[in-house]
Amino acid sequence: MKREIVKALTDNFENHSHTTDKNIEFWFARDLQQLLGYSEWRNFIKVIIKAKTACEVSENNILDHFVDINKMVKLGSGSERKIEDIMLTRFACYLITQNGDSKKEQIAFAQNYFAIQTRKFELIEKRINDWERLQARQKLTLSEKELSSLIYEKTGNDRNFGLIRSKGDQALFGKSTQQMKKKLGVPKGRALADFLPTITIKAKDFATEITVFNTKEKNLISERSISAEHITNNRGVRNLLLNRRIKPENLPPEKDIKKLERKVQSEPKKLGKNPDKLT
Repeated sequence: MKREIVKALTDNFENHSHTTDKNIEFWFARDLQQLLGYSEWRNFIKVIIKAKTACEVSENNILDHFVDINKMVKLGSGSERKIEDIMLTRFACYLITQNGDSKKEQIAFAQNYFAIQTRKFELIEKRINDWERLQARQKLTLSEKELSSLIYEKTGNDRNFGLIRSKGDQALFGKSTQQMKKKLGVPKGRALADFLPTITIKAKDFATEITVFNTKEKNLISERSISAEHITNNRGVRNLLLNRRIKPENLPPEKDIKKLERKVQSEPKKLGKNPDKLT
């Protein structure tokens, strides 16, 4: 997610936050509905109900985080009418966003924005960058599983996947998998992709996706033909990166993905234990 988009969304969400007389931060559900791109209140209420269930399952009191209220709103005619609304803590907002489609930019942002107890833009941006790296790594895992299954289906040998992936790495990095692991200081027994930056993970995933597609489309049935396809695709992705002056083998390693995953997953749990309650 681009920095300027993160900044704009941060400002937008900040502008809709409120505090109680006890200095507890909250958002109105009607505002959150618009921020998350839900056009119909009746559809958004269904999401809130699911979030309340999740709140209860996490052994938190629903009434501490979801407070029903009535408020007056102005109509176009200048008159007013009473509508139902809900005051939501940051934890409640986080639970609501988990039921949204993270492919939508504003929901992906909100999932990260509400997951941490901070309003500092730099920390929100860092959290989103970490989350995107995790998403990319999970996507690569799925693509590689699909390719592995496809190779076994076509060749009858599951060992061929390791060989084909290694040849792909050689084409992408200009170095073997083991040479890259040594260069980046990857611990023995760990996957190279667990220490790669987001752009390289996505590069590997893109090449793998093309191999999966063409293996099916061209009905490739041998280790040799699938290897050749995977090498071609990784070489093509490498050339694309080089044309943009990015040498994948020279990019520094990133934090261990498993440690990053534990960190990102622990932050929402702290929200549930937060003493900030609306009642």
